[in-house]
Amino acid sequence: MAQGTPETVPNDGLTTKQRRNRPMVIVNQGEGKGKSTAAFGMALRGWNQGWSIGVFQFVKSAKWRIGEQTALEALGKVHEETGQGGAVEWHKMGSGWSWTRKGSEDDPAQAARDGWGEVKRRLAEQIHGLYVLDEFTYPVEWGWIDADEVVETLMNRPGFQHVVITGRRCPGPILELANLVTNMTKIKHPFDEGQKGQKGIEW
Repeated sequence: MAQGTPETVPNDGLTTKQRRNRPMVIVNQGEGKGKSTAAFGMALRGWNQGWSIGVFQFVKSAKWRIGEQTALEALGKVHEETGQGGAVEWHKMGSGWSWTRKGSEDDPAQAARDGWGEVKRRLAEQIHGLYVLDEFTYPVEWGWIDADEVVETLMNRPGFQHVVITGRRCPGPILELANLVTNMTKIKHPFDEGQKGQKGIEW
């Protein structure tokens, strides 16, 4: 429900409007399909609200151009030409971050740290209204990026900036910080029957 009534109201001194309009940390995790898809759906809604959208893909290969990227970048062009919606930026670690000259294939751990460093800079400068950190849980789980540093950065980010994190097995400290956590649970999947991904379903 878009404007449902909460079951409990905390004694936090905030008005209903203040409580509703707080920047969120959102985690989509689990073994099931749909983690990134849900995040990109939120990016579409954010674009409609006029937010600047920043998408940072931490694992996916640059050779795989998913449909959501094409759609959101097209909306970014609509914004540039008409002023409608918000600006859109899409960055992939697999192609080497656009702000570095070195390709990420040389050292993926360092590339992940470079990407996180850029996200930190943008948070500090309040560049975007919505950040999608796609498959960000993996470099944190692998120890490439420090979970406590992520928590501290997100906890102390200024202004009104939403952050969505996707991936399996999100580290506990980030889950503890998050305002909204969804666990995608697989019940059935065509892959289990040997079926490969389909256009419009997987990309």
